[in-house]
Formats: sequence, structure tokens, C-alpha cells
Amino acid sequence: MLNPTQVVELLMTTPNHQDVEAGETIFAVGTVGEVMYGVIEGTVELWVNDRVVETISAGDVFGEGALVQIPHLRASTAVAKTKCRLALVDEAHFKFLVQETPLFALEVIRSLSTRLRKLKTA
Repeated sequence: MLNPTQVVELLMTTPNHQDVEAGETIFAVGTVGEVMYGVIEGTVELWVNDRVVETISAGDVFGEGALVQIPHLRASTAVAKTKCRLALVDEAHFKFLVQETPLFALEVIRSLSTRLRKLKTA
């Protein structure tokens, strides 16, 4: 597995980054998603049904469901808890990261699995 620092290093290779202020909505549930996000710096909350279901930080990814699900709709709302620097990963770059660094795919699966387990025990 990759450690968070290694994931951040991979995310830094993405051509597009976004700075987000604390409290800013990154995306809302039900909207169309064309990118997934990687947290380079900061903390992001994922909201479902008006409650925080997860807080994630540097080295983790979110919004990947919109790249792999059809239709490409967001299943949660993401809000910056702190000032954040995010990597925007489109489908082409996601495939590149998976092909060039297969352990990145395992990190995405781990992240999804962790979220699913938390929801099952909630």
C-alpha cells in the first residue's frame, strides 16, 4: 500500500489543482461529476442526508464514484472543513495513475471500502 505522502506525490502530478476556502462547497449531491479529487492539503467533510459521514485529509481521495458510475452523479456533498489544496483527476489521468502505479488503484479501493464499512456500522 501507498502511504499518504506517496499518494500526495502522485496527486501532485495531476495537471489541474484547485484551492478551496474553509466552508466552501466543492460539489453537491446529485450534481454531475467529471473529476475525482485528491486532498493535497487540508481537510474535507463528506455529507449525506444533512450529516457528516466522513472527514478526510491529505493523501485521501473522494468523488471517485462519479468517474465509474453511470450516470456520473455525486452521491454526497463535499465541503472544505479547512482551507484545502485539491488535485482534480479526470478519467484519463485516473486511468494513467492506475496504469503507471497499480498501488494507486488499491488506495482508491481501500478508500471506498473504508467508507462502505463505516456506513454499515453507522
